Amino acid sequence: MANLFFFLSGEHENLPTSELKAILETEGCAYEISEKLDQILRLSADLGCLDAIKHRAAFTRLCALELFDCDAKTTSIVKAVRSAGISNILKKGESFAVRVKHVKTFGSNINGMILEGKLGALIHDSISGTKVNLKNPDKTFIGILTSDRFVFGLKLAEIAAKPFVERRPRRKPFFHPSAMQAKLARCMVNLARPKAGDLVLDPFCGTGGILIEAAFIGCRVLGLDVQRRMARGTRKNFAHFKVEPEGVIVGDARSLPVKKIDRMVTDPPYGRSTITFKRTTAQLVQQVLVAVHSLLDKGQRVCMAAPRTLNVETIGTALGYKHIESHFVYVHRTLTREIVVFEKV
Repeated sequence: MANLFFFLSGEHENLPTSELKAILETEGCAYEISEKLDQILRLSADLGCLDAIKHRAAFTRLCALELFDCDAKTTSIVKAVRSAGISNILKKGESFAVRVKHVKTFGSNINGMILEGKLGALIHDSISGTKVNLKNPDKTFIGILTSDRFVFGLKLAEIAAKPFVERRPRRKPFFHPSAMQAKLARCMVNLARPKAGDLVLDPFCGTGGILIEAAFIGCRVLGLDVQRRMARGTRKNFAHFKVEPEGVIVGDARSLPVKKIDRMVTDPPYGRSTITFKRTTAQLVQQVLVAVHSLLDKGQRVCMAAPRTLNVETIGTALGYKHIESHFVYVHRTLTREIVVFEKV
């Protein structure tokens, strides 16, 4: 196994780490976490895991082969670079670049651009026949200043944020103000741990955002909504993103027209812009958890969003599910979402 580090999104404290672990475990990748720093997860894993992470992750920015970590002091960094064995990685005739990133205000006494130049010159002078190329290098070395540490390595993979931006709710052909951002929808799918080919159900599919993200990682998807208008909107969004679902059904989540699913990932209606047909959100959550229980095999998972005030963990455990994890995501002054994961036992 190789020593790797992952630069994580700072959008949430715990979701990026949980998502990354879920992907590794879903894909059967053995790993061992060595340390969690602010926006950095250091671990040992096989390099083969990177394809799955590039394909699936929403809250991971990049992965690097770790060469060293040291105190966030220029003298310590320079000393560590000299003994890092970079000549084993960068060969004669190859071009390279050095990039330095700050997490929050860590390393604020270090000028990143000056450090990039200093490390670039040091590497160039120590390995003959190499050249610096800042636009299109053969290899990129990345250093992260975080938690009063400097973690340095060879960039192996970078996950573009642009596709998620292009799938923001307002950029979809059919929009509803309650729709979830694409990144969070993808993360929820990953937390449910479906494999490619698994059938993912969203019984409150709305604009189809969760199912679009599930389809993009190779899952089969099935949507249901009690409002015909929303089901039509989901189909419109599916067509736009070339998603071919198992079906989009107008129906009630209390009576699911399917005999078996592999995962349920959903964001039930709540808030002023939603219609619940005189049922409370608590009733909706309880009823759909009851309805889906018999459709899941033992060990299969549900990931659901709900208002924090609902205490959905209590509802699920009372119905016989095992509570795996919860994360709290601030939306606005009157709403904090709880992202909860249950397992059928």
